[in-house]
Amino acid sequence: MKSCTVEFLANNNSIIVAGDWVMGNVTPRFVDIKSSLASSLSGELQIQTSSLESWDSRFVLFVYELQTYCQENDINFNLSGLPSSAQGLLKQVSAFPVRESGNKQLPAKSFMAGIGEKTQHMLQQSALVLNFVGEVCFSLSRLVRGKASFRKQDLWLMIQDCGPNALGIVTLISVLVGLILAFVGAMQLKIFGAQIYVANLVGLGMVREMGAMMTAIIMAGRTGAAYASQLGSMQVNEEIDALKTLGISPIDFLVLPRLIALVIMLPLLCIYADFLGILGGLLVSVTLLDISLMEYVVQTKSALQLGDFATGLIKSSVFGVLVAISGCMSGMQSGRSSSSVGDAATSAVVAGIVSIVIADASLTVIYQIIGL
Repeated sequence: MKSCTVEFLANNNSIIVAGDWVMGNVTPRFVDIKSSLASSLSGELQIQTSSLESWDSRFVLFVYELQTYCQENDINFNLSGLPSSAQGLLKQVSAFPVRESGNKQLPAKSFMAGIGEKTQHMLQQSALVLNFVGEVCFSLSRLVRGKASFRKQDLWLMIQDCGPNALGIVTLISVLVGLILAFVGAMQLKIFGAQIYVANLVGLGMVREMGAMMTAIIMAGRTGAAYASQLGSMQVNEEIDALKTLGISPIDFLVLPRLIALVIMLPLLCIYADFLGILGGLLVSVTLLDISLMEYVVQTKSALQLGDFATGLIKSSVFGVLVAISGCMSGMQSGRSSSSVGDAATSAVVAGIVSIVIADASLTVIYQIIGL
């Protein structure tokens, strides 16, 4: 292994490079002489390569760093001592800007600039949502006129996926929610000797609120994310572009059957969840509160009206539309990479749950105003 050296002569502002600057040798670094240059260099810098034997890109990189330092400090760098081939390579390196590091520290943005960017992003997203909802409405109008093009088999498959295939998780969550409502209510009502009203609490809570909301949240995490992943994968594989090329509307062919399936099945799942939640409350009441089966059933029947079931069914229908639109829109607007598909699924779940909570609060206020 041959040595390679670099020496700075402050008396004549020159750098002497010697040895073999090739792979396998430990070459000097620019930072090793930077302090000497900063303390003694002024005016002009020359490089002498009479003792340089062989070299490769390491030498060119060293000279490039040296040239950059001189340019930043207004120092004239004399390249006449470089080999002609090294001068040519250095010109090619200087012709292309160095790519900035991915870890570059960005300047801090002002508070108002951050608000402006967030507002602009929100307006852009709002425009995309309105555009997608408008396309869905046009698709529904074509369905009413009998001009929507999608396969009936796809609709039945979607109904099976978001209906019977979801019964297991809906059963588990609904029973547990009923148990929790009954147990929490029992701890307070027992103080006043009003344990029997646990039936009212569980029945009204499940039928008017928790049955529809919990079912919708389950479907947002299960079916909404699945819709986003399916459509996102089709976007990556350019299947959606192929449908457009064939003159088939992707909204009609892909979104419409998923929307119809959720709107049909979510109210049915809501009714199923309501009865399972009431069953969970029954288990707590019979085992912990010494309330008989008939007492619980009679009290629940007296507390519930058909209007209570109607409020939950209306909510579940609205939630079905929101879950379907959130999942399908995230999938249709997905990028063309695997990470974009994952982001689309995450976005579908977040957007679905947020829209469900907002819609539930809004409908509850409307019900209160109109007296439902």
